[in-house]
Parts: sequence; structure tokens; C-alpha cells
Amino acid sequence: MASSVNKVILIGRLGKDPETKFTQGGVAIARFSMATDESWKDQSGEQQQRTEWHNIVAWRRLAEICGQYLMKGKLVYIEGRLQTRSWEDKEGNKRTTTEIQADKMVMLSGGKPEEGRETTAEPISDSSSENEITDDDIPF
Repeated sequence: MASSVNKVILIGRLGKDPETKFTQGGVAIARFSMATDESWKDQSGEQQQRTEWHNIVAWRRLAEICGQYLMKGKLVYIEGRLQTRSWEDKEGNKRTTTEIQADKMVMLSGGKPEEGRETTAEPISDSSSENEITDDDIPF
């Protein structure tokens, strides 16, 4: 039986500063939007561009780091998995969203300038990830 893979890799710019909160159990969660761009030339040779927006969710220590160092407009690398969830809004309407559950983040442009630190391109991971993919998991 072949196993499946749910893996997302994005490089883009933050659309807003991360919103960091803590669950009732004290677990940090950060949410932010990220834009990726696609460019191409249409049949008439005109340059076209499309922006795709992604909702990113980070947990635990990765959430704390995102909240501390990331800000609107910064270029980041995100690695994670897709997750769809549903809920009912205040009016009783069923709502659905698809989010990227971040496992790794790399700051490709500097963090908040007031921190006074150089940022590196070393990946920061959610070390509690139990679903680490190895070469044995890839079906080809």
C-alpha cells in the first residue's frame, strides 16, 4: 500500500504581521497571510501577474518566533502541510477554510529592525512534528 504525501513549500511575502495568541492550554499559535506571485506573458506578449494568498498557521515555539521576528512585507520560506477545517459562524452558516500548517520557516529578508539582530537563512522548525517525511516515504 502506497503512502500519501501532504507537503507544501512556499516562498512569498507576509500580507500582515502575525497574530499570536495562546490556547487555553497555553500553546502558542500564530496566524498570518502570505502572498505568492506568478508571472507570465499572454498570447499578445503582455506581461501578466497573478497573486495567490495563503493562510499560514504556526504552533508552539515556531509560532512564538514568527510573532517575534516576522512582519508585513518580509520575504519568508514556509514548509508545511495543507489542512482544511470547517465551522459555523455566528449566523449559523457553515464556513470552510484551507490553511498551511507550518512546520518550518526561514526568514529570507531581515526580521524586525528594532531587534538589532542579523537574521540567518537557517530553518526554524516546529520540533514537535511527528510526521517527518524520509526518503522511504516517497513513493518514487
